[in-house]
Amino acid sequence: MRKKIVSLALAGVLTMGLVLTGCGSSDSGDGAAPAAEASGSEETSGEKPYEGVTLKWWGGNAENNAGTQAVMAAATEKLGMEFEVEVNPGGSEGDNILKTRMASGDLPDFMVWNSGSKLHELNPSRGFLDISDWDIVQKFDDAFLSSVTIDGAIYGAPQSSTQAGAVIYYKPDYEELGLEIPHTWDDFVANCQKLADAGKTPVYFTGGETWATQVLFLGDYYNIAATNPTFADDYTNGTAKYANVAEATRSWTKYEDLVDFLNADKSAATVTDGNFAIGTGEATHWFILTQQLPLILENAENPDDIGVFGVPGDNADDHGLTVWEPMSWYVSKDSEHIDAIKAFLEFYYTEEAMDLYFGTYGANGPSCIKGYELPESVCSAVRVDMQKYFDEGKTCPALEYQSPIKGTACEQMTTAVGLGQMSGAEAAAMYDDDCKKSAVQLGYDWE
Repeated sequence: MRKKIVSLALAGVLTMGLVLTGCGSSDSGDGAAPAAEASGSEETSGEKPYEGVTLKWWGGNAENNAGTQAVMAAATEKLGMEFEVEVNPGGSEGDNILKTRMASGDLPDFMVWNSGSKLHELNPSRGFLDISDWDIVQKFDDAFLSSVTIDGAIYGAPQSSTQAGAVIYYKPDYEELGLEIPHTWDDFVANCQKLADAGKTPVYFTGGETWATQVLFLGDYYNIAATNPTFADDYTNGTAKYANVAEATRSWTKYEDLVDFLNADKSAATVTDGNFAIGTGEATHWFILTQQLPLILENAENPDDIGVFGVPGDNADDHGLTVWEPMSWYVSKDSEHIDAIKAFLEFYYTEEAMDLYFGTYGANGPSCIKGYELPESVCSAVRVDMQKYFDEGKTCPALEYQSPIKGTACEQMTTAVGLGQMSGAEAAAMYDDDCKKSAVQLGYDWE
């Protein structure tokens, strides 16, 4: 497959010029540049210690965003290094590409990849550098660190904020029809019926970009854990399955309740289409990772038109949010530019650079950097709607941060059940079989 290379011609003037509508705006001063490491592995010159160094990195379009580019532009201005990005195609294709490159030793200097179970799948010690002794690690909260630590080695550093698998919705439709945020699944379905009766598209479904169809299933985990607190351990050990725990099966059958409420182009629609549909009110609800908020807000007339709530369960008094730890920066242990990468990341976690990132791009959720507060420019969907769940203690890490076991064909199953091509119960049983393969590969004794 031909590699798609996008050069980041990052002049310093871009630092103040990359501003998106709604979720944030750039407002950052200058700070002192970190000093180069004394190992001698990088050639340095003048006031920009890494001038002439090009760092190649790999990540998805969501990570190669205006905020990342703005911070990289600032790093180029201060430290001298330049950046070249190879775009990850996403989904299972991207998974397979990185696994192949990991096995062959063909990694870029650094990259953005998942934390949690996806990191376990890679056997990261083969290619990623253990950064346990880097000072930046002290800035990361414990929940994040647990998601990038394997056998005592810390491999990752947060690329962005936390996020959630949730319902992103278009508030003007709720205001027009007098709807309230639903705190149970039955109330959510009732809202969808009222929206359909009013001629609106209640739920957007992106069958043309299958990774996104998983979010209803994965984002429902708060509701499983609320009634089955040991589910993660039981699932890891093979003593609980999606097909034989009622609340877990329900995560699959919820798709069946929505079949009549989906967009007409549900089998072909992409994530980009979803960003536009929710931002403009062409559809009312979308089960999606909140990493899409800044992109949705690019299409919104008013940032306050967009809101977030957790996937409803059956207990109105315990309506919570399933949280994802950020995608993470990982460093190739074979890179010839480790000192330059370290200097870049030291800059990346300064208040100056974080304000620049979040002020330019926005945030997907509360930050996992200790003591750091998001700028006031961050949209209300994050600062108000999501923050409420965190403040009330009604959050739960997604299963992939509590168990290393995750099936490889999940997105194909969620797409099929979402399109009405199989039942939720059938999908639950198939997913258990798919996860068994992962469990066996990881050395667990599943029956």
